[in-house]
Amino acid sequence: MDTYTLHRGTAPLLISLPHDGTAIPDGIAARLTDSARRVPDTDWHVSKLYDFARDLGASILVPKYSRYVVDLNRPPDDVSLYPGQNTTGLCPHVQFSGEPVYLDGLDPDEDEVAHRFDQYWRPYHAALAEELQNLHAQHDRAVLWEGHSIRGVVPFLFEGRLPDLNLGTAAGTSCSPSLQSRLESVLASQERYDFIVNGRFKGGYITRQYGDPANGIDAVQLEISQRIYMDEDSFAWDHAKAAQTQEVLRALLGCVLA
Repeated sequence: MDTYTLHRGTAPLLISLPHDGTAIPDGIAARLTDSARRVPDTDWHVSKLYDFARDLGASILVPKYSRYVVDLNRPPDDVSLYPGQNTTGLCPHVQFSGEPVYLDGLDPDEDEVAHRFDQYWRPYHAALAEELQNLHAQHDRAVLWEGHSIRGVVPFLFEGRLPDLNLGTAAGTSCSPSLQSRLESVLASQERYDFIVNGRFKGGYITRQYGDPANGIDAVQLEISQRIYMDEDSFAWDHAKAAQTQEVLRALLGCVLA
C-alpha cells in the first residue's frame, strides 16, 4: 500500500510535510465524528505551497493519510513533546478545537494503534531516514526542512494569536548556530510577516529526532499561520496570499542551500 510519495531531488535538502495528508480509510472514517471527517487539523495545501522547491532541487516527502490516522510527527512512545501544555497524540483522540475525533466508544485500542504505527508511521520514517542519508552521502551535508501550518488562533493549543512564521530548531539543538542565524536574518529582512524563533512551536519529533548538526544534518521546522496563504474557514487556497508567502519561503530555502 502506498502511504506516501517521495520526489527525489538533486540538492542537499529534504522537505518533509507530515501533516499534509487528508485520506482516511473507510473503516476509520465511519467511526469519526462529523466534524472530524472534514480533517480540519490538516496542514492544508503545504505540498502546493512548497511545490516550487522542486525547481531548487529539493527532495519532497508527502504522506497520503491524515494525521487522524496516525501522527507522523509524534514519537513511538507517544510521550508529550510539550509537557504541561495541551497537545494531540500518536493517534489523536481530540481535535484542535477540543472536540472528539471519534464517536463515543469507538476510539482505537492499543492493538489498533500498534497496527497503524506499523502500517503508516514506520514506512514514512524509513523513507525519511534513507533519503537523508542518501543526500548526506552525496553532498557531505543535508538539511531537513519540516513544513507545517496551523490556524492562527487555536485556544486549545496556545493563547492569543500565533505569529505568521514560527521557526523552530529545538531551542538551537537541531541545526547549526550559523544556519539558524542566517534564517533569522532572512525573516528579519522582510516586513510583511511577523515571526518568532523557538516560540510555542520549537520543533516536533521529526526535527528533534533527525537533527544532528555535529554530523552534518541540520533540521529546521517552520510553522506557518494559515491566514497568510489560505482561508482558514473554508480551507480554500488563496493564490495572491500564497504567492507572497512563497517569496519568503524561497528566500529561506535559498539561504539553506547557499
